[in-house]
Amino acid sequence: MGRLILVRHGESTANRDRCFTITDDVPLTELGRRQARETALRIAKRFDPAAVVSSAFARARQTAEIIAAELGLGTEVVPDLHERNFGCLKGQPYEAFTELILRDPAYDPARDWLWRPRGGESHEDVRCRVVAAIDRVRAGYLEQDVVVVSHGAVMRSLWAHLAGSWEGAYLPPNGGVVLVEHDRAALGAPRIIED
Repeated sequence: MGRLILVRHGESTANRDRCFTITDDVPLTELGRRQARETALRIAKRFDPAAVVSSAFARARQTAEIIAAELGLGTEVVPDLHERNFGCLKGQPYEAFTELILRDPAYDPARDWLWRPRGGESHEDVRCRVVAAIDRVRAGYLEQDVVVVSHGAVMRSLWAHLAGSWEGAYLPPNGGVVLVEHDRAALGAPRIIED
C-alpha cells in the first residue's frame, strides 16, 4: 500500500483578502507559512514520506518547499494539480460568486459542480484533470507515502471522485490534510487527518 498525503496550501494573500486570484504567483502570508510549518510537523509525526509534489502555483510551491525542508526532501511540480480557473471571477471578491450565480440561468444548485464561470472551469473539469495527475503520482509511488500540495478546488474535486458523490465533498481549510491510501489497482476513500 502507498499513501497520498493531500495538503491544501497555506493561507495566500488572496485568501486573506477574500478574493479570487488574478495570477498564479500569489504568495503565502506569514500565517500561511506558519500553517505550512505546522502541517509539516504533523506529517513528520505520523508519516515517513518519500517525496513532496505540488501544483505549479506559487502558494502551493511555497507550502511544499516549507514542508519538504522540514522533512529533508526536495520538491517536484506536477502538471494539472493547479487551482480551478475561475475565469471572469479572477480578481473579484468571494461575494461576486454569489452575485454571478444568481444572475446565471445555467447555474443549477443541485448540480453546482457542473457550473463554469465564463472563461473558467467547472469543478467537474477540475476533477477530470486532477484524477489523471493523481494517477500519475500514484504510479510513481506505489508503495510509499508522498505529500501532494494543491488547492481547495483540487481537493474538493478529488474527494468527490473518490467518494463517488459531490454531496458533502470536503473542502479543507488552508493547511488541511486528507489521506488517501492506494494500491496498484485503485485509490481508497479519502480521510480527514486532524491530529
